[in-house]
Amino acid sequence: MTSTQPPLWRRAVAELLGTALLVTIVVGSGIAAQQLSPGDTGLQLLQNSTATVLGLTVLILMLGPVSGAHFNPAVSLADWFLGRRSGAGLTLPELAAYVAAQTAGAVGGSVLANAMFEVGTSVSAKERATPGHLLAEVVATAGLILLIFALAATSRGVLAAPAVGAYIGAAYWFTSSTAFANPAVTVGRIFSDTFAGIAPGSVPGFVAAQLVGTALGVGILVILFPAAGRSADDVIVPHGAERASQ
Repeated sequence: MTSTQPPLWRRAVAELLGTALLVTIVVGSGIAAQQLSPGDTGLQLLQNSTATVLGLTVLILMLGPVSGAHFNPAVSLADWFLGRRSGAGLTLPELAAYVAAQTAGAVGGSVLANAMFEVGTSVSAKERATPGHLLAEVVATAGLILLIFALAATSRGVLAAPAVGAYIGAAYWFTSSTAFANPAVTVGRIFSDTFAGIAPGSVPGFVAAQLVGTALGVGILVILFPAAGRSADDVIVPHGAERASQ
């Protein structure tokens, strides 16, 4: 079988770039919202969520053909887990490369956003790990995993960009945590002491909740779509053919 996909290093670069730009959008729009609407938290959240919806949709469309546009270790982990028995999805080395690239990109994106707004890069003091926030992260992550892989399982991956953007935009508002739903983005947002930041002490709880949400989302997916694992290569666009030439 001839490979029709980019090599792993190129896909890792796409994941690094995509996650970096995603965090730049989240943190940058958060800083802008703080400056434009001081004292109005609701308006700040509206500005932040609108930028994130539009930016995430564009990033998926732009980089999806290269790496699948995961930009999220939870998505990559679910992709590996679901596809491991059928030979679809990411291999374990590919998973490690994706997660490393996503995490590095997230930190870089936060630093870039700070620099553009001439805000010093410092560790956030914004504590978030309340029981309600952690439950919200479980819900937000489970819903995201279920959405992405349900679209792949039903051959509707073409809708992933607008659907994922819309879901994250909605989850900004219906979850108390504003739906991080992404371990790499959570780590990246440590490095901006702004509206979009998160204190280091809140990160372990958030990541643990996101992993629980990932497991829950996969569990529901398997109940509703038992053959979902065979579609792991189609999340968000096909990215598994590279393995055949390695």
